[in-house]
Amino acid sequence: MENINLQFDGHGLIPAIVQDINTKKVLMMAYMNEESFQKTLETKKTWFYSRSRQKLWNKGETSGNYQIVKKMSYDCDGDTLLIEVIPLGNACHTGAESCFFNKIVEENEDDEKKQIVQKLYTLIKDRKESPKEGSYTNYLFEKGIDKILKKVGEEASEVIIGAKNDERDEIIYEVSDLIYHLLVLLVEKEIPLEDIKKELYSRYNK
Repeated sequence: MENINLQFDGHGLIPAIVQDINTKKVLMMAYMNEESFQKTLETKKTWFYSRSRQKLWNKGETSGNYQIVKKMSYDCDGDTLLIEVIPLGNACHTGAESCFFNKIVEENEDDEKKQIVQKLYTLIKDRKESPKEGSYTNYLFEKGIDKILKKVGEEASEVIIGAKNDERDEIIYEVSDLIYHLLVLLVEKEIPLEDIKKELYSRYNK
């Protein structure tokens, strides 16, 4: 590690904070030793050292939720790493996007807005698994795939009309309707939102 002055602790470990390079959301914290640090540099995917299992582990090796390393830096004391990544799925073993989901203080809605598509998908999925009387979402699921597809087609047409009319507010409203119905379609077909993110990521990298 020439010209890199890292301070590993007495157990040969250094904490590594993983952050989404685009949203800047902190995803997780784990430990690295020299070997996992080197493998991370070489593979451009995150590798860590498990203190409980006493072995290296590659994030995403089992789940497919790899983290593509785009930037690495260390703090002024050289005893903490910051790894900025493009995540190919959720970071937490619970299925949450970030391991840091237990709120203590929250003073604004910025994070909520950034995660609204994921939250909406989760709510729609919950409606399918636990129907709620009077729910429009449940009405769509009850009517089945033909009704869902009809609504997707209708909303797509309304987006086109709004764009042709050059009505900004109408475009925003109709695109929101279209996205909602597309999410209903994904849930109906049991397609995780992560699969869409992975497909978009693969296209972004071409």
